[in-house]
Amino acid sequence: MNVKPDSTVVNLGRHLLAEFYDCNSNILNNVQMIEDMMTEAAVACGATVVDKNFHMFSPYGVSGVVIISESHLAIHTWPEYGYAAVDLFTCGDSCDPRIAYDFLREKFHAGSAFYSELKRGLMNTETQKMIESPFHVEAQMATTAAGAAIIGSDNKGEG
Repeated sequence: MNVKPDSTVVNLGRHLLAEFYDCNSNILNNVQMIEDMMTEAAVACGATVVDKNFHMFSPYGVSGVVIISESHLAIHTWPEYGYAAVDLFTCGDSCDPRIAYDFLREKFHAGSAFYSELKRGLMNTETQKMIESPFHVEAQMATTAAGAAIIGSDNKGEG
């Protein structure tokens, strides 16, 4: 079932799946810097930090999560490739995961970045019942023309 959102359909959460390329490898391999940046990104987007847990892998790479009242921000880094995969999931209207995305893109010194935004937990406002359907892909954004061509984004090199 493919649900086309309209005025009677709302979503409970916004989920950005982000890809950061050509990042500063020294940052991506520093567990304390990653923890600080992820926490700062949560605060910058308006979230309330509840807890956090980060781990440094050997020989390199960091995984971690910031638990927020509104859901979570999670990361795994591959410093050897200058790459980070980030999950930004927020619920409600009190915070905007796109602000966290922009914050991290700048802090990682990403040469290019992409995200897909998913609308999670679709609900019919008239019946107050959940719509049992796959999430709705709200938007995709790429910071390079090549990436934009792959995902069909109109954003080429923009924010």
